[in-house]
Amino acid sequence: MTAPDAVPTRPLIEIESLHKAFGPVHVLKDNTLTVAEGEVCVLIGPSGSGKSTLLRCINQLEEPTAGRVRIDGVTQGYEEEPLADGRWQRLSPKQIAAQRSRVGMVFQRFNLFPHLTALGNVMEAPVQVLGRPKAEAEATARELLERVGLADRADHYPSELSGGQQQRVAIARALAIEPELMLFDEPTSALDPELVAEVLTVLKDLAQGGMTMVVVTHEMGFAREVADKVVFMADGEIVEQGAPEQIIDDPRSERLQSFLASVL
Repeated sequence: MTAPDAVPTRPLIEIESLHKAFGPVHVLKDNTLTVAEGEVCVLIGPSGSGKSTLLRCINQLEEPTAGRVRIDGVTQGYEEEPLADGRWQRLSPKQIAAQRSRVGMVFQRFNLFPHLTALGNVMEAPVQVLGRPKAEAEATARELLERVGLADRADHYPSELSGGQQQRVAIARALAIEPELMLFDEPTSALDPELVAEVLTVLKDLAQGGMTMVVVTHEMGFAREVADKVVFMADGEIVEQGAPEQIIDDPRSERLQSFLASVL
């Protein structure tokens, strides 16, 4: 968590009036949020509140119905200025892929390549997407596996790893593209309780290292200990946001009070 006397940093993520609809279902409704460089932002809320969709809009896995997402001042998915008729020009798939390569994302399910070892999974994107030499990518991958405590599992396949180990490989794989920020979509929800702590330890290490992170989680202890900002969502809207001690210990809305009563 950022020290109380830390110098304010520039905004890295800027979400403005973001809407997302799937047909008649309005999943995100006019959400505005800023995440500063080096900040850990934790999203909480009941299932179906729009948390995962918000992450997917940040990473351009979903296209917003309205509103804008900027990362480091750059509009995601669109040209910087609208056309003469007011429409926004969508970027090409190649341009979108280049923007997305600056953002690492870890999902609930590990999504590792089953035919590749842990080392191979971490090397894949640097070699295939970034065009790094294999020797360089392997050296970096081994460093990242060591960072997540899996140096001795480099040659193991996903089927030979526990769920917690697979998720740590997934985190190392996301870090291999040297992202500006990391997005985590309930990274511990698919794990047995005894494996949750080992993944949260890696997230805490990333936070202490200054990585900008947006984390969807139900782990209130993690939110209280690590988050700089906690954001509560319900029914597709940001209802409350603030420091952990404000949101978790002094909730104002009945919806947040009810949610916390169900998870604490």
